Amino acid sequence: MNCTTQEKSHTEEIQQHQYELNTFYADVEESPLTEEDLKIFKSLDFFPINENYKVEASFELTPNEPVFEMLTTTDRLANYRKYGIATFSIDEKEIKLSLYRNQKYLDHPEYGKLLFLPFKDLTNGDTSYGGGRFIDIDIPEKNSSSIIIDFNKAYNPYCAYNKKYSCPIPPYENHLEVAIEAGVAFTKQ
Repeated sequence: MNCTTQEKSHTEEIQQHQYELNTFYADVEESPLTEEDLKIFKSLDFFPINENYKVEASFELTPNEPVFEMLTTTDRLANYRKYGIATFSIDEKEIKLSLYRNQKYLDHPEYGKLLFLPFKDLTNGDTSYGGGRFIDIDIPEKNSSSIIIDFNKAYNPYCAYNKKYSCPIPPYENHLEVAIEAGVAFTKQ
């Protein structure tokens, strides 16, 4: 019975997350959608919510990594530092993903507390955006050896909807050889 309660609360959490994303995308003042797409917007497409894509990963800090320039979809280069490496399994495959910290927002009250997880997987260009997807994750507590990654919260970069945006391109080390059928899907071609 406790497992059902946890599943329900996770489902509710993701439904709330999806509602908030849809509300943001529908907001005329905030939406990254083009004016034309905003007029017909009803909802983002989502994969079905799947508890299996919420993983507890082992987490290793990478404190001595230098700041580097992450490529973007334009000529702009974004300054990031690799913050740590998460290791976990999905579909019996061990996965390692790097999590980054945007150097521009270190002191920002909201974004400064987040890690950035850009990734590509086998759904890209088929049932999800071809350029990869992103997840924002709270920085784990000091000395934490684990981190929760919930792929149900994966979202498309703004440039998936509007070419005026410059979006980070997931580094090769975060290209996965597994399909992550969770989070925002993409049917627009």
